[in-house]
Amino acid sequence: MANEKVKPLVLTDHDTDTKYILEFSRESVKFAEQRGFDINDVSKYPMTKIAEFFFYAFRMHHKNVPRDRTDHILFVDMGGVPDGMIERLVQLYSVPFEVLSEVSEGGEPKNAKVTVEF
Repeated sequence: MANEKVKPLVLTDHDTDTKYILEFSRESVKFAEQRGFDINDVSKYPMTKIAEFFFYAFRMHHKNVPRDRTDHILFVDMGGVPDGMIERLVQLYSVPFEVLSEVSEGGEPKNAKVTVEF
């Protein structure tokens, strides 16, 4: 997935014409991790963790949307989790981690200004 762009999820509230763009940045992943979120828990504890994961997906573009609003969007407005949404959120969550191992086509680190020898 290194050179493949993962498209964000876009939710549209038709009553208010509000668009929500769901994706993750390094900051939003750190925000989630600092609160004890573990991506592996989504499959272990779906009743608890899917709503939490959904909330964190708002963080990158919609920091001021509170958890009770994201829960309402998920459970009332959307009526639950559509097929494929969790898989896409997992893909989006993984994107910021690619910067930790990003290499150019030639196998060299991109824009490396420091070398590491082992």
